[in-house]
Amino acid sequence: MFIDSHAHIESPEFDADREDVIARAREGGIDLILEVALNNPDGSCEKAVRLVEQRDFMYLAVGVHPHDAKMSNSPLEQRLVRLAEHPRVIAWGEIGLDYYYDNSPREIQREVFSRQLRLARQLDLPVIIHSRDAEQDTLEILHEHWDRGRKGIMHCFTGSLAMARECLKLGFYISFSGIVTFKNAAALRQVAREMPIERMLIETDCPYLAPTPHRGKRNEPLFVREVAKQIAELRELRPEDIGRISAYNFRKLFEKRLRPEHRFTRERTIVYQIRDALYIN
Repeated sequence: MFIDSHAHIESPEFDADREDVIARAREGGIDLILEVALNNPDGSCEKAVRLVEQRDFMYLAVGVHPHDAKMSNSPLEQRLVRLAEHPRVIAWGEIGLDYYYDNSPREIQREVFSRQLRLARQLDLPVIIHSRDAEQDTLEILHEHWDRGRKGIMHCFTGSLAMARECLKLGFYISFSGIVTFKNAAALRQVAREMPIERMLIETDCPYLAPTPHRGKRNEPLFVREVAKQIAELRELRPEDIGRISAYNFRKLFEKRLRPEHRFTRERTIVYQIRDALYIN
């Protein structure tokens, strides 16, 4: 049982074979997929809504990516607020800061990030945070605009161990992508090794960041198993254990927003058995 906690299957990269990609994921044991909508002028956010409506194993997050912060305005945000009422929308995101590409001016990124955190609080939705080369500003804004203990995901985490620990204090789960398999990611592997396993998620961020041995190719949800494999080696567990643990964590995070058949129940605890102990938190 595996869950891809962050995917962009509505991306144009999948237009030629989207159904095949989804079929491979399902056949490969990917139980649920969280589609994070792209909010582009071409209406791809609505494309993501149609995608999840047609599949009972997919959920949706909506928000304004930091790359697109310069395009954000009140009408756009209100459109997203209306979309957030959809029963398949379980999170607000991805939102945050990206100082690596700087596709939007940093001041605007910070303003839009802060505003969206406040919107997510009003909507009582967990947030999905994108933070690249912006560790200090990300933490400062979270401390100011996000209540400690409210839940969220630090998506595609590449920060320091110190940042991970601070995010855990704030109530966040840490999600690892294919980057953890890269040769130059020793520091990130140390984070994955040391952080509390009960707050860990796995993702692909497809079509980007394909893990080794697929690096350089288009990523897809099936490859989340490679992320689990790498973390399993670090934690001296089996890939299936990491799959079950991260799936449990995902269900716990979104328990109130998932369909009844996808929620965690005590009757399912046996599938989370690791060696001689049940993983129940």
